[in-house]
Amino acid sequence: MTAPSVPQTTYVLTLSCPNRPGIVAAISGRLAELNANITEAQQFDDRDSTVFFMRIVFEITDGQTSMQQLREALAVLGETFSMDWALHDRSVKPKVLLMVSRFDHCLVDLLYRWRIGELPIEPVGIVSNHPREVFADLDFYGIPFHYLPVTKDTKPAQEAQILDLFAATGAELVILARYMQVLSNEMAASLSGHCINIHHSFLPGFKGARPYHQAFARGVKLIGATAHYVTRDLDEGPIIEQDVERISHADTPDDLIRKGRDIERRVLARAVRYHIERRTIINGNRTVVFTP
Repeated sequence: MTAPSVPQTTYVLTLSCPNRPGIVAAISGRLAELNANITEAQQFDDRDSTVFFMRIVFEITDGQTSMQQLREALAVLGETFSMDWALHDRSVKPKVLLMVSRFDHCLVDLLYRWRIGELPIEPVGIVSNHPREVFADLDFYGIPFHYLPVTKDTKPAQEAQILDLFAATGAELVILARYMQVLSNEMAASLSGHCINIHHSFLPGFKGARPYHQAFARGVKLIGATAHYVTRDLDEGPIIEQDVERISHADTPDDLIRKGRDIERRVLARAVRYHIERRTIINGNRTVVFTP
């Protein structure tokens, strides 16, 4: 008679700490004591800041070690090495709150990737400063839609509603999928490290309205997009991912817009994936990204 199989649980451990000898040996040794099998390990030593970064994926296959036991064991190491660390169960899909204004190309792309199983997230809400009628031709697959209009006078109250929604839904990440309202410093601070924005890479060269038309007028040869974490400096937070595409003299402003939207979609999708797979660690004004 075949013995019943034991459920396998996969975890991701990320950490940063002051660099010193013995960190890797201590972590791998402790995980071995807990019957963990390491399947991925990436590390980086930032020589400028003398901070050590690491991402480890490991499996528990004997069914004997719980998340609580892992946390307790890792907490001892965390104290020994002054670590900032986080442990995540890979089977738990992160809850995300999606925010969008009138341009919906990034939102549609993320929803498509989620729907086909390519992006393992749990969308818990879609927030827009435009009414549902603007997106009448889109299927939100039962995801709650929240129309939260905003003006200069109502901005504090509207942002308070968003933060309340973020807390009530249990979301751990806000995705600004071309949400075109500038977040207040207070809002950005509240979501620091838990909010990803996408914008064209012309900043700060082409600020304001119609950036692609400005770029066309200057005869640019490359356009691009940047995905980054939101901070008080909204468009200057730690960069997660970027990409570019070459432009020729024959391209019109409409061509630039079309190509730009395509870059924005794929850059944002990659940044979200890196975040939910726990591949990103903020390092001051920069990020460490352990790409696949």
